[in-house]
Amino acid sequence: MISASEPTRAGAVASTTVVTHNDPAAGTRVPGPTPATRRVLSARAVTGATRAFEDSLHPKTFRWLAALFEERVGIRLPPAKLCLVESRLRRRVRALGLASLREYAALLKAPERLAVEFPNLVNALTINKTDFFREPAHFSCLRDRALPDVMARTGAGHTRPLSIWSAACSTGAEPYTMAMVLSEYARTQGAFRSSVLGLDIDTDALAVARRAVYPAAMSDPIPEALRRRYLLKAREPQNATVRIAPEVRRMVTFQPINLLSPDWGPAGSADIIFCRNVLIYFERHNQEKALRGLCERLRPGGYLFVSHSEALHGMALPLRSVAAAVYQRLGAAPTGEA
Repeated sequence: MISASEPTRAGAVASTTVVTHNDPAAGTRVPGPTPATRRVLSARAVTGATRAFEDSLHPKTFRWLAALFEERVGIRLPPAKLCLVESRLRRRVRALGLASLREYAALLKAPERLAVEFPNLVNALTINKTDFFREPAHFSCLRDRALPDVMARTGAGHTRPLSIWSAACSTGAEPYTMAMVLSEYARTQGAFRSSVLGLDIDTDALAVARRAVYPAAMSDPIPEALRRRYLLKAREPQNATVRIAPEVRRMVTFQPINLLSPDWGPAGSADIIFCRNVLIYFERHNQEKALRGLCERLRPGGYLFVSHSEALHGMALPLRSVAAAVYQRLGAAPTGEA
C-alpha cells in the first residue's frame, strides 16, 4: 500500500490521497479508484453505451428496412439477419462519412436520398455465392437435351443465334460456364452461333463479372480440358488468379435487372434461362412473380433451369417438368422459327 506521505522516489512525495480496499484473494490492501476516476469511468461507460446504441439499427427501423427490401428486391431479411445486415451497412456508413447506423437509417428515410442510395444498399445486402459448373447435372442436361431440342425445333444456332440467359448471375461464374459448354458444343456443330446474357441486380457483382478474373482455386470444378482451353493464368507465380479467355468473354454480356420489375427484358427473347439459388430467398408470392416474368421472356418450347432446392409445385405457370429442376415452356414454337 502507498500512503499519502510515503516517498515514491528520491525527493518526491505522492501528491494525491489513495483510497484502498481489501483484496480477499490476495490477502492485501490494494488501491481503489478515486472519486474523480470513478466519474471518468462512468462518463466513458455512458459514452460507449451511447455510441453502441447509435451504431445499431432500432428494431422498428430494421423491420421497415426489411419490408422495403423485400418489396423492391424480393429478398427476405428475417430478424436473425440483423447482425449481418448491420455489419454490411457499416461499410456504407464509412463510405459516406457518416457517424453511425442511426444516421444512415435517417438518410434512407428521406425519399430523395433513398432514390440515390438504394442501388448501394442492394449491393451491400445481396448474396454473391457462385461457382463454376455448380449443380453439374444441369450442364449435362443443357448439352445433351436442351441444346439439341431447341436447335431441331427452331433452328436456333444456325438460322439465328441461340440465346441463353443466366438470371441472378452474381459475379459471372454461371454465364461463363454456359459459354464454355456452348463453345464445346459448337466444336461438334460446324457453324453455330450463340450468345449468353448475365443478369443481376448487384452492380458491384456485375463489375467483377465483366473483369472475368477469379481466384485460381475457384476454377477447380471446371474440367481439366476446359481449364486448359478457356482459362488464362497470371504470369506472376505469386498471383493465384485466372482470367476467362477472350473467345469466351466475347460471348457473354451483362446487364443489371430486378427480377420483380415488370419491364426488365423483351418478351419471348430467350431460348434457355437459368435462374438458380436465388428464389430460395423469396417469399412464395415473389417467387411466382419472378417466375412469371421469366416465363414471359422464354420462347415457347424453351427451357428453364432452377435449383434443386427450389420447388415450383402448385404454381400456375406455363411450364412442364422434363428433368430434375428443369422445365419446358408450354406452347410449341414453330419449326424452323427465325
